[in-house]
Formats: sequence, structure tokens, C-alpha cells
Amino acid sequence: LGRAMCAKSEKGAGGKGDKGKITKRETDYSQWYLDVLAASELAEPSPVKGCMVIRPWGMGVWDLVRAPLEAKIKGAGAQNAYFPVLIPLSNLEK
Repeated sequence: LGRAMCAKSEKGAGGKGDKGKITKRETDYSQWYLDVLAASELAEPSPVKGCMVIRPWGMGVWDLVRAPLEAKIKGAGAQNAYFPVLIPLSNLEK
């Protein structure tokens, strides 16, 4: 199972009706990021508004990024934390 992550938009690749096209990064950085996630199939939209599900390939990438970041965080004497996504009870009852 993937992990949920919050995202600014639930639009697919191309966002503004251009399915399959990737927005230019210089035009709209946030939409470019979401388009890259969709095109690479690293994550997919979730039924929870504003969230995405990180797919196994995306979790593998996240694990590679997280390990060195976690070492730096702990090396600085700080603690990292995860916060749960709040899911409305009505979504769980479906």
C-alpha cells in the first residue's frame, strides 16, 4: 500500500486539460511538480481531497531521499516527526 501525501491539486498530468503534457516549470512550478509525479507514476490522486497516494516506486525514491536527510536531522540533535493525514469519517464509512 502507498502512503498518502498532501498535494495542492488533484489535476492529472498537464493539469489544465492537457492530459499527458507536462506544464513548464517556469510557468507554474507547483503544477509542473504534480505533472511530473503523474507522468512518472510515482503517485496518484487519492479519494481524499487534496491528497495523493505514493506508489511503490515513489516510496523507493522517498526511502533513498529520506535516509541521508534523517541522518542530518539526527546529527543536528533534532528529531523528525510524521503527522497523520486527517481523513473524514465519512470517507472511511464508504
